[in-house]
Amino acid sequence: MAAYDLLVRNVRVVRPDLDSVDEGDIAVKDGKVAQVGQAIDPGDTAEVIDGGGRLAFPGAVDAHQHWGIYNPLDVDSTSESRAAAQGGVTTGLTYIRTGQYYLNRGGPYADFFPEVRRLSDGRAHVDYGFHVAPMMKQHLEELESLVLDHGVSSFKIFMFYGSHGLHGRSDDQSKFLMTPPGERYDYAHFEFVMRGIQAVREAHPDLADRISLSLHCETAEIMAAYTKMVEDEGGPRGLEAYHRSRPPHSEGLAITIASYLAHETNLANINLLHLSSAKALEAAVRMRDAFPHIDFRREVTIAHLMTDISSDNLGAKVNPPIRPREDVEALWEHVLAGDVDWVVSDHACCRDEMKYGEDREDVFLAKSGFGGAEYLLPGLVGEGTKRGLSLPQIARLTSWNPALRYGLGTKGTLTPGYDADIALVDPTRSFVVRAEDSESTQEYSALEGVEIGATVTDVFLRGQRIVEAGRVVGEPVGRFQHRPNEVTA
Repeated sequence: MAAYDLLVRNVRVVRPDLDSVDEGDIAVKDGKVAQVGQAIDPGDTAEVIDGGGRLAFPGAVDAHQHWGIYNPLDVDSTSESRAAAQGGVTTGLTYIRTGQYYLNRGGPYADFFPEVRRLSDGRAHVDYGFHVAPMMKQHLEELESLVLDHGVSSFKIFMFYGSHGLHGRSDDQSKFLMTPPGERYDYAHFEFVMRGIQAVREAHPDLADRISLSLHCETAEIMAAYTKMVEDEGGPRGLEAYHRSRPPHSEGLAITIASYLAHETNLANINLLHLSSAKALEAAVRMRDAFPHIDFRREVTIAHLMTDISSDNLGAKVNPPIRPREDVEALWEHVLAGDVDWVVSDHACCRDEMKYGEDREDVFLAKSGFGGAEYLLPGLVGEGTKRGLSLPQIARLTSWNPALRYGLGTKGTLTPGYDADIALVDPTRSFVVRAEDSESTQEYSALEGVEIGATVTDVFLRGQRIVEAGRVVGEPVGRFQHRPNEVTA
């Protein structure tokens, strides 16, 4: 019998719990990290790999993806998980909801979620789980079952959906959201979602710290008014126009409302998603100080850190919008100050024929969202280290923090007993983003032409190599993560 199944030698091991990055080896047995140290005796190990002095990160936990939003879920589960693996991602958490897009149906999650599982199981190249959005009153009655029976420990509210559709104004909420007649998706519903989640946390105190609510914080009324103003003014219809139509103070106002509702309902675990602007981060930090009993977590995306409206690449239309350079710099200041808890991709593959309207230069006709998980870890290593971000900080932002919050107890670090999810990164090898190099089925990139200063070369999922020399290899081996789960050291 082999001493180990895999030994990755001659790497610089990056761990979120250590400030130093030490040269050494990583031994793997039965899909788990068995030992981390120097000069580990390989014995009769089945496979020994020379890491060539590269960085060994814990596989990234990309806590914000959207599989199946614009393409069939079974298709995205394969192709977009391949793209995720290219970016050093070994676990992806994807948002789903009832209504238009995704499965294009309403009804209870008791019927909906098994279909989600059927379409995704056995197809992914990375491990995966789901966040769920309670869209109607009936869903509130299913929260406990979603946690206990279906392994969903995180939920979401889209604060602007009440009178604003996914891509712009929406006059028919019930058609878009497929909610029952007479129900409204509004602040009252958000309050009742919070009370329902808190009731589950109180009923299961052993799980409470790993059950949370995430919020997309934009304000529909502000966006509707500013969109009309921008449209009435005429002029260019590019990224700057979209930024102006969804102004940063819309984020700040929504964050303030969401925070007070969390205070009112005693829901302590709140995640503020894809904060895109200086005003959004300012509001989030103010709310942290105003409500110290609420455990806020703050998220930004790699795209909001890597590009700005000056590119005028309409492929970069997303909610909330790509912002001016001064907002990008403000995001980086908050990342370096420790005000951001994790960085994600918000990956939502939207192919060319769906992305653009009849006038390809009109941002208001384009769909919102794009892929980008391929650039998560290399982008943060390449750009972050230039700005003074340490490698252990990067491991916390991409792996440990989201794993801990979202109940992925076997993920997030290279410590014995944890899953042997390993991403090897060459910090001296840069590349220029070209859409044709991605495993995604999306034919363009929001980061097209951007130089990224590091490269993910090899990735291992529970000790199995899924990326070799930058290319995805092997059949899908990703497993559904029934959360919250525990470390089995």
